[in-house]
Amino acid sequence: MLVNRGIGMIKSELITRLALANPHLYQRDIERIVNTVFDEISDALGRGDRVELRGFGAFSVKSRPARQGRNPRTGQTVSVAAKRVPFFKTGKELRERLNSKSD
Repeated sequence: MLVNRGIGMIKSELITRLALANPHLYQRDIERIVNTVFDEISDALGRGDRVELRGFGAFSVKSRPARQGRNPRTGQTVSVAAKRVPFFKTGKELRERLNSKSD
């Protein structure tokens, strides 16, 4: 079994699935392609760019301001620094596929 349902898919499982679907390609080439795509998305987000994959969704970066948080163990107030976090918004096609009646 390639995917553990309920747990998710890891990168090596994605590469294996792509290799099975494309027997004319070497697995090492597929691995290089997948790594390149992920690296390019990461680099673009690092520059503050938005990455849109039509029908799938869009990756962007959101800024979260500094705030006061609370340590859950001690209840003590702590300062949480401002940070940038990745954000993903699903595309229309993906949403429709996830919510289709044929499940």
